[in-house]
Amino acid sequence: MARIKSLETGHYKIPLSVTLSDSTHGKISAFELITLRVRSTDSVEGVGYTYTVGRNGGAIADILRREIPALVEGREADDTEAIWQHVWWALHYGGRGGPTVLALSALDIALWDLKANRATLPLWRLLGGFDRRVPCYAGGIDLDLSVEALLTQTDDNLRKGFRAIKMKVGRPDLGSDVARVRAMREHLGDGFPLMADANMKWTVEEAVRAARALRPFDLTWLEEPIIPDDVAGHARIIAAGGVPIAAGENLRTLWEFKNYIARGAVSYPEPDVTNCGGITAFMKIARLAEAFNLPVTSHGAHDITVHLLAACPNRSYLEAHGFGLDRYIEHPLTLQDGMALAPTRPGHGLNFDWSALAQLAA
Repeated sequence: MARIKSLETGHYKIPLSVTLSDSTHGKISAFELITLRVRSTDSVEGVGYTYTVGRNGGAIADILRREIPALVEGREADDTEAIWQHVWWALHYGGRGGPTVLALSALDIALWDLKANRATLPLWRLLGGFDRRVPCYAGGIDLDLSVEALLTQTDDNLRKGFRAIKMKVGRPDLGSDVARVRAMREHLGDGFPLMADANMKWTVEEAVRAARALRPFDLTWLEEPIIPDDVAGHARIIAAGGVPIAAGENLRTLWEFKNYIARGAVSYPEPDVTNCGGITAFMKIARLAEAFNLPVTSHGAHDITVHLLAACPNRSYLEAHGFGLDRYIEHPLTLQDGMALAPTRPGHGLNFDWSALAQLAA
């Protein structure tokens, strides 16, 4: 049995070619990428990562450098569950959320990549293997785009092979949101999968009003209408708004998802593997959703998450937006007829250009 020999942390600022914006985070000109390379005593490597929208990456990198090595070095490399529990409880008092869980997520992704590489299996097969073809949508960060620019971006995504689109809502006036969604629906035609993301912008009553106003446009879901802390509010929006709700990118634990699902507060649970506790936690969340007959979707990190959804019979859509990472990886996501294809390479198959990233070290 191989053991964990060493860990190496990286922290990078990934500039965006175009400044992005949404209703909550404001202008985003760069993302932070925090990586972890885990090497085993049999000379195999696993790579994990997490990210931020521009702040707090240093705290995550510091946890990975200062706290994690002493907790995992020398442990059996394949014991992902045991290591997850050990790190979770060791850091629980000063963690239980925030940068600590993002650091744990990066570690857990690296350990699963290491395990799959050692087994010479693609990650999605190691996780169970359901279907490597995963429905995929283009996630736009486009709140401030004009309608003309929004439709131009949409046409570009259609040319890339996407057959489902998500747009931003949450402008100061609801009428503007409605007009933009109407323009998108008319442009895409009836039946085309269209999602809208409010990034926690509204109060419960504002969200109910918005959901009712957007109901005629047949949204696949309305995402994050209110703050993630208000479980009862999400349940009220589902009951009174008449539109399916996706939520979860800002939830950090399996137990938070349990509270949402048990209360009927989410239609599409939406974990992000880089901040929910990693692959170990993501797969538990997906199985929990399956037990409640709910489809699971995803947020971010599509190059990793395509493997996870390819192992889930209750998967719905994979979100694809790379935050500019495609320039720094060897094999960007492959689309075929609107479906993302999970790689057949061992591990997650995400190979970074480390020399190029080194120029962006934070």
